[in-house]
Formats: sequence, C-alpha cells, structure tokens
Amino acid sequence: MRFKIKHEIEGRMRVHFLGSAMTYRQADTLLYYLENKSEVISAKVYERTGDAVIRYKGNRRRILEMLRSFCYDKVVVPNEVLETSGRALNAAYQEKIIDKILFRWMRKWFLPYPMTALYTAAMSVKYIYQGLKILCKGKIEVPVLDATAIGVSILRNDFDTASSIMFFLSIGELLEEWTHKKSVDDLARMMSLNVEKVWIKKNDQEILVAASAVKKGDLIVVHMGNVIPFDGTVIEGEAMINQAALTGESVPVRRSSEDSVYAGTVLEEGEITLRVEKTGGSSRFEKIVTMIEASEKLKSSLEGKAEHLADQLVPYTFAGTGLVYLLTRNVTKALSVLMVDFSCAMKLAMPISVLSAIREASKYHLTVKGGKYLEAVAEADTIVFDKTGTLTKAHPTVVDVISFNGDDPDELLRVAACMEEHFPHSMAKAVVYAAKKRNLEHEEMHSKVEYMVAHGISTEIEGKRAVIGSYHFVFEDEKCRIPEGKEELFESLSGEYSHLYLAMEQELAAVIRIEDPLRDEAVEVIRLLKEEGIANIVMMTGDSERTAASIAKRVGVDDYDSEVLPEEKARFVEKERAKGKKVIMIGDGINDSPALSAADVGIAISDGAELAREIADITISADNLYELVLLKRLSDRLMQRIGRNYRLIVGINAALIALGVAGILQPTASALFHNTSTLFIGLDSMKNLME
Repeated sequence: MRFKIKHEIEGRMRVHFLGSAMTYRQADTLLYYLENKSEVISAKVYERTGDAVIRYKGNRRRILEMLRSFCYDKVVVPNEVLETSGRALNAAYQEKIIDKILFRWMRKWFLPYPMTALYTAAMSVKYIYQGLKILCKGKIEVPVLDATAIGVSILRNDFDTASSIMFFLSIGELLEEWTHKKSVDDLARMMSLNVEKVWIKKNDQEILVAASAVKKGDLIVVHMGNVIPFDGTVIEGEAMINQAALTGESVPVRRSSEDSVYAGTVLEEGEITLRVEKTGGSSRFEKIVTMIEASEKLKSSLEGKAEHLADQLVPYTFAGTGLVYLLTRNVTKALSVLMVDFSCAMKLAMPISVLSAIREASKYHLTVKGGKYLEAVAEADTIVFDKTGTLTKAHPTVVDVISFNGDDPDELLRVAACMEEHFPHSMAKAVVYAAKKRNLEHEEMHSKVEYMVAHGISTEIEGKRAVIGSYHFVFEDEKCRIPEGKEELFESLSGEYSHLYLAMEQELAAVIRIEDPLRDEAVEVIRLLKEEGIANIVMMTGDSERTAASIAKRVGVDDYDSEVLPEEKARFVEKERAKGKKVIMIGDGINDSPALSAADVGIAISDGAELAREIADITISADNLYELVLLKRLSDRLMQRIGRNYRLIVGINAALIALGVAGILQPTASALFHNTSTLFIGLDSMKNLME
C-alpha cells in the first residue's frame, strides 16, 4: 500500500494513504489490521482524510514494512466488526447536525420574513400535537410545556422565539439519539461473542476446531459453564441455560431434545449436543441491541430521578407563570417564566452523562452493562476478591508433576490434560498448556466427564474411575487414599504452590504443583482502592488456609476466608448487603458466578469463564487490575458531573427566571439563553471524564 508520513515523533506517526478516497469499509479494515498487530499500541483511522495515527512500540522499520504490505483485499475481517463499527452512524449524525445548523442560518438570512413565519408555524404543529396528546392523557409533562412555549410565541407573532425553541429542541433530540445509539452499539458490540474454538462432533468423537470453520448443520458439543456459540437445536442431552444476556430472565431455563438454544446464552448445568442453525454474529448483535434498548438496566437511579423530576417540575413552571401574571399583570414577564424550565436540561443532560461514561469506559477495556452499575461502584464500600486468576496472575503455570503410583509424570500429565481440557478454569488451562508445551498429545480416552463446581472432575478411563481436583474433593468427598509408603512424600509437599490431585481407583496417582503468583500490581491496586474510599477489602478462595493466609498478608486485604464453596461466597455477599453495605464482587470462574449475581456489582475478568462474564455486570480486561481503580474513579467523576449538572441547571434557569420577572430579559432572550445553556450542558456531558 502506498502512503506518506505526514508527521512523526518517537513511538507515534501520522500517515496518509495515497489513492482514491477511503470508504467506511476500507477504514474499518485498516483499523482492524492495525489493532491486531502486536507492535501497535493504538490506532485511529480517519476515512475523510485518508489518514491513520499509529502509536507503536519497538522497531519503526517493522511498522513501515507492515504498512507497505497492507492490502484491503488480503485482510479477512469478521462481518460483525464491519457491520457494527459505528463509523457510518457517526458520519450520518454529524451530517444531520451540520445540515440543521446550515439550514437555519440560510433560512434566517435569505428567506423572506412571511415565508419564515409560515415555515415556523408549520413546524410547530408537530410539537403542539405531541403536547396535546400528553395533555389528553391527563398528564402535564415536558412536551406540554414545550408546546405551550412554542404556541404562545406564535400567537404573539414572536416567530423568532418559537423558531429558536424548536431549533434547540431538535438539536438536543439529535444529540441524545446519537449518543444513545452509539453507546448502545458500543455496549452490544462488547457483549458480542468472541468464541475462537468449539467442540464439533464427528463420528462420535469430539474435535476442537476454529469457530469460523463451523457450518450450518454441524453438530456442536457444549459443556457445562461454556457459552453457546451459535443459534441451534438441541439433538442430545439436557441442560439448564442462563439466558439473562438476551432475555433478562434471572432463572435458568431447561432445554432438552428438539428445543432451540441461542448464541450468547450460557450452559449452567448439564451438557448438550446441538445442530447449528445460524453461524453469523449479526443476529446475536441485534438481539443484544433490542435487549439493551428495552432494559431498565441501562438506567441509573439518578437518571430515573432526573426524568421523573423533570416531569414533576412542569406544573410548577405553569404555576409560576400564572403567579407572575397575577402579581404583575404583565404578559411579557409571565412569558419569561414559561420560556425557561428546569426539565428540558435535566432530561437531556443526565442520560447523556451516563451513556457517555459507559462509552468512555469501553475505551479502557471496561464493559459496563448499565448506568446503575457505575452508580453502585461509586457508592460501594466493600469489595470481595476471588484469589485465583484475580489477585493472582490470570495464567498460572505447572511447576512439576509428582508421581505417586510409579507412572511416568508425563503420562500422568497427559491424562490430567485430557480430563481438564473440557472445562474453563485457570488451573485447568494451566494443565492443558503444560501438556501442549511438552508435546503430549492426548486423544479422548475417557467416558462422559462430570464437573463439580469448585471441586473437580470425575470420569472413567479404560474402565477405571479417575478424579482430579481439590484436596477436599479427592480425599474427603471421593475418599481417596495415599498409596502405602508415600505418606512422607505427601507431607513434604511445599505449601508455596497450589496443588491439583489426580487419583485413579480411589488411590492418589499424582500431585500437580501449580505456580499461582501474585499479580505484580495487586498490592498497589489494593492500596489505591482504599484511598478511593473502599473501607473493607476481602479475599475469598477455595485454597488451603496456609496458601490463603500467605496471599492475604502479602496483598494487604482487610480480611480473608479460605476453603470456601461457591454458595459460601454468595452467602457472605448477601450478609454484607443485609447490613446495608454496597458490595462489589470480582471473580473469573464458574464458582464465582453465584457471588457475582448476589453482589450490587459483579465484575468478571475478561479471559475467565464464559458464565462469569455473562452473569457479571462489568467486565475488565485480564491485563492488569489497575482498571478497577480507573473504574472507581470514572464512577465517582460521573456522580460528580451529575451533581454539578443539577447545580448548573438550577442556577442558570433560576437566574433567567429572576431576570425575566425583573423585566431585564425579554421572553425571546430568556428562551435563547435557556436553550443555549441546555445545549452547552448537554455537550459538556458528552466530554470524557478521565481527561
């Protein structure tokens, strides 16, 4: 691809791509290409100018080679990325706003006054009709006030004031609609599926294949705790499906043979084989958009209060208008009150503030499923952390495998990987990765695998019962024993590492030692969260007391609990909430799901179990925990902005009313200043909070 460098500093360059004008599709293709290169930190593509701004790390020459080799036709971009980029949406709304401003300016300066008056009167019909419709329902709400202000202005032959009111109302409506659609699309895109591999069933064998290779009619096996990757029909098995992400249902629904299941829902219990009906991501995206637009989840309580307060203030505006007229017998002064209302700005600024905050959060890899969760984060005083994959690194590693039955450690690791590969847990991933690293290929050698949440896995291998999991599961639940003469070896195992126990036929076969190191940033993040106002930080883990105590001391949490089951985490959260505390739960595994659901805000790590991500209200990337601090600051600043907006709206509009009643401002000027201030407060609410 031919290009030239327009500007460059170390680690950043702006390049211009030569040739014909760049289309939206080409811009999205280029952006996708750049963002998926490891050397690129961030990129922006401007289709109108044909420019790209690239922040990079490493060798400059490598970036130039990458740009030279780029070709639109050679980059395969997922359809859902192109369909939901938002680039066309932004351009459309920008053009609408510019067109409105230009049309108003040209009409004012070039159209004769009689025609301008006629046009204004015609445009007022829509607003007056909306107001009358609300009034006929026995309600006095914002549209009634707008209709009255416009109607009275026209009756007084004050067409300039009526035109100004309608202009600012239409701009405000466009801004709100644009922000809402953009935020909903961003949120839906982040919630869309990102499934790379699936288990396909062929000749009674389960084969792991790329999701992109699946075709309509293929048979897919979905295990417990995994997301359902495609719309389809169940042909075998029975399961409880969590459909909250699509339908909002809090209770899982039972699905069995011949029932339909949908992409993006999560299998909580059981296992199914489904026949794929749809492979595209667009249907999933459309369902999510519909769900979000219909869901009250998107609104914070402050948004709801603002909307209700806005409508409640309308009768007082009418009462104030009447009172001023009775006291002064001056129509002009009375109309100055009518032209100014508190409700318009409140209904515009509050939703825009929240939606903009959700959109801004996405820039920092924070997926927030509704405004009320940002409000809850701002009010939170208690955080409960899971340990594994949350406070500790997301990718634990196998240190070694200690054989207790005389078999080769590699063979025992092969067996363990064969069992663990079906289930999404950081420990399981560590075992599978270790086997892959040692080139230990493992064919399916077991019968049906059963997974007990927060305990372990059981199956049969060559007719022998095999279990793998925690100490509690293997030795207490399954009553397995240590081979004779191996007690001393068992007792000598260091508590420094986490342990997975593999047993065959009720006898310990191996202990897999897994290094689960503390995240580098964990200590600093806990300290910063306390500075941000979190009074109580708790760690809860299924690990042993010794391991939990060591991690808790190092990281600096206020309290911890060890060897806890999923329901115990949830009970703790519910108990804290019963005390009146606002609780955040942070986890990454299937076993964290009950607590995530019970908390005021459930936060999941992005590369954790699909069930945890679907149930969670907020998802953060797995790169580092500093995003938690950023989330808290973003939420606090959102609440501060909303409070400031309230004060500005009340202050500005009260001053305008006072100036109008005093006879200093005419109704036309009051309307102009009111609508201008409303517009500026709305625009200010769209600014990023963290800049």
